[in-house]
Amino acid sequence: MDPEIQKMKEVILVYLDRSGGLQKFVQDCKKYNDSKQSYAVYRFIISINPSDITELDATLGNYILHNPLQAAQIFQSVCFVAVKTLSLIEQLQTEAQISILLKPTHLPPLPSYVLSLSTYPFNYTSPRFYMSEGIVIAMGTVTKYTQGARFLCTEETCPFSEGFRCIRVHCPGATESATVRTDFVCSLCSSPLQEDMKFRVLGDKQIVEMIDAKILNALKGYSIDKSHFRIQAFTLFLRDEMANKMTIGNHYRIIGIPACVQNGLQATACIEVTSVQLYKPNGPPFVSDNFKYLLSLTSSSCWRFTAVLANIFASQVVPPGTYNTLKLAILLSLVQTCEKENADYLDLLIMTSDTLVIDRLLNYSLCLLPRGIRHPPSSDIFPSVSKDKHGSASIQACSAVLAKGGICYIGDLSSYKKDKLELLQSVLESRTTTVFIPGKKYGEEADQQVTVSVQTNFWSFVDVDSSSKKHIQKENFLIGQMDVSLIPFNLVDGFGLLIYNEFPSCRLSSPVVHHTLKKAINPEAILYKASQQFRTQDYEELILFARSLHVELSSEAESLIQGCYLASRRVRRDSIHGSTLSASALKILISLAKAHAKLSLRQTVLEEDAVIAILLLESSLTLKHGTSALCVAPNPVFPFDLSDENSLQQRDIYLMQCHHQLLKFIAAYSPGIHINTNEE
Repeated sequence: MDPEIQKMKEVILVYLDRSGGLQKFVQDCKKYNDSKQSYAVYRFIISINPSDITELDATLGNYILHNPLQAAQIFQSVCFVAVKTLSLIEQLQTEAQISILLKPTHLPPLPSYVLSLSTYPFNYTSPRFYMSEGIVIAMGTVTKYTQGARFLCTEETCPFSEGFRCIRVHCPGATESATVRTDFVCSLCSSPLQEDMKFRVLGDKQIVEMIDAKILNALKGYSIDKSHFRIQAFTLFLRDEMANKMTIGNHYRIIGIPACVQNGLQATACIEVTSVQLYKPNGPPFVSDNFKYLLSLTSSSCWRFTAVLANIFASQVVPPGTYNTLKLAILLSLVQTCEKENADYLDLLIMTSDTLVIDRLLNYSLCLLPRGIRHPPSSDIFPSVSKDKHGSASIQACSAVLAKGGICYIGDLSSYKKDKLELLQSVLESRTTTVFIPGKKYGEEADQQVTVSVQTNFWSFVDVDSSSKKHIQKENFLIGQMDVSLIPFNLVDGFGLLIYNEFPSCRLSSPVVHHTLKKAINPEAILYKASQQFRTQDYEELILFARSLHVELSSEAESLIQGCYLASRRVRRDSIHGSTLSASALKILISLAKAHAKLSLRQTVLEEDAVIAILLLESSLTLKHGTSALCVAPNPVFPFDLSDENSLQQRDIYLMQCHHQLLKFIAAYSPGIHINTNEE
């Protein structure tokens, strides 16, 4: 035996003993032995820490990293000797029956171990371990594949006509025909081999399509980064314990061995995955010094910081001081995004005549999040099923799933057909969608239904000018109510906030006109001082920091929200349908209040946050149902322009008056709720 191979075997035994791998191997053998059943293949998973094993022996560490298939054979030999020496599996006859899968815990943080999916050439010819990362954009159902099979020589006098000498085991990148087919011949006498079907070992297999995370930049409606890059999806094979380890739409970091699978005349680059880890961004988010200074300047009031943020927000697209209510709602929706189950969602539906300006504003805002997706009208919003390259069913992610933990901007709502709107309404209510997979069409025995979670905020708008031309408007409107009859009312109610922007195109404000003309002449021009002091990058950092905050409701804010909700249910009712206020209104109020606290960079929701939440929701309810006994102003959060500190002071006084008005409203229509009132 080669002395170097012998030394490697000794080091492997020492490593397994020190790392606890030998103890796990003995336990796995005991499970096989206790079953009293003979298998063609006994499969073992061995976890490898490259750093530890390289410290023991650099040659072995290098061999494992760069020749994992050959290294697995050395581990196979060591494990076979251990089984026979310790009598761990009575049924085991030959070394060929042992299948070893090496799983590195990590790879060296060096460029040569990273397989980038957006660089060319794509190095799939080296069958060694690589690390890669990307987003799952398609996922197949779990099917079966052959882990291993026993073959017998058809020549009765040949020694290979019995026993477990001819064992074929799946190798990374190999197709099913490489493991089992009818034209294998005996290596001893060249007679045909025949499979013993009783000993075929099956495992689970799942095919996944993954793509570089740069795809998110390409799917945004507007991007600050003008660089060009090449993007190509590639195939992952998840086998056995790896099946169902991934979720569609998630960002993962994987370790695996690349291979090239031949499918007829076409060759497909793929990776056999050995390790899957959910990707987490590096480092905690932070707030720029300019915003910290602004926060200290406005610390005398709980309302001023967010007012200034909204006032100067998106000055690259619209002038400061315009569309303030909409911009505040956008910021609140941006900070109320996360990838957790049962999150506080905040969807926006905007009624507007200025579709071009609103579209630019929403496109710009999308780019402040890592996952802001502008839905292309030609594709599906929600997951669909199609055939993959192998003829199996594959669930495609589509816009809503790719926007997981972010924003899905679906454009003009009135441009969608009835079935799409009904599906959107269902998703807004349940935050899930179901994909039906007909078994006959995709070669399966039974039909399947797969439920996919949709964890994103939706933004949309309705062009009030075009909608008014498409149908006859109603005449029996209540005071303050808008005509939204073009869209199903239950769908309108499914959006958290309905907003009517301040400047209809018939009286477009002079600053917006001047801004649009100047930007048309010089798109790169910085028109306002606020754009220099508070850059787009500063807002990105602020939003990432704010959305990461964990906030709790104070008892005062909770009482105010509950009191207002109960009072609103009582005043917004009719004798036929009962209360017109949906049960989701309470969730929306809480979500708005939490979002305002986050945007204020606080971890406790105060009464001041609840006041803003109530005014925004009441304004939305007025557009849907007409005014109520609370009777808020048409633009309750920004009743006048914010030009200086005096205007901020006036707004504070106005909001304090609104607070007292809310307390009186609750006392009158929900007297059972106890709220501490501040006499001062």
